[in-house]
Amino acid sequence: MADAVPDPRDLARWSDTLAAIARTGMGFTESLYERERYEEVLHVAADIKAAANELAEGIETARETDHFVQEWMSNIGEGVPGYVTPKVAIGAIVGNDDGEMLLVQRRESGVWLYPTGWADVGYSPSEVAVKEVSEETGIECEPVRLLSVIDGQRMGFSRFGMYMLLFHCRATGGALSGHPLETSDVGWFAEGRLPEVTAGVSWWGSMAFAAIRGEEMECSFDVPRSPVWRHES
Repeated sequence: MADAVPDPRDLARWSDTLAAIARTGMGFTESLYERERYEEVLHVAADIKAAANELAEGIETARETDHFVQEWMSNIGEGVPGYVTPKVAIGAIVGNDDGEMLLVQRRESGVWLYPTGWADVGYSPSEVAVKEVSEETGIECEPVRLLSVIDGQRMGFSRFGMYMLLFHCRATGGALSGHPLETSDVGWFAEGRLPEVTAGVSWWGSMAFAAIRGEEMECSFDVPRSPVWRHES
């Protein structure tokens, strides 16, 4: 429909994709002409991102376009290091022998969620999961299987390109002890008794407790959209 208002999430995705293509191009090219063209693309991407923010938040954000461009320009590398890709986050669904799930309360927001953090260079994804659980909760665990690989931006809980790798882990020891800077509280929770403000439980809750019970399941992932680049109402 020609008069349909675009979904802000689609606008944000298109903006980030354009910006990534332009920044990657600037990281590889040695042509001044091409760099100028890529910078123009960044300005277009910034306009799209500002429009997305206005639709989502209902406030005037057009003045932010220069800020977006400056931020993107300040993070341009050369060659392969300059190839812009989604950030990677690692999450851990940790269960104990009582069938309970480990959750942390985020200090900055007050919401509860499974232990999660950005992937660190020098660690494998499963090693990051174990490290994050230990650092955030004091609990030691072992990875059992990969449960899900999802696009956080597509799911609506990230405003930039981000993939979440979600592991099922089994608690093996330790004692509850929250990170003093990152968490307000930590605890074990039974199915149906999760804290009221638990982020994203509608998509991961049933899968998490099925895994903790030992049910067999395949790793889930986002299926391709059809068509990929246009939202169809």
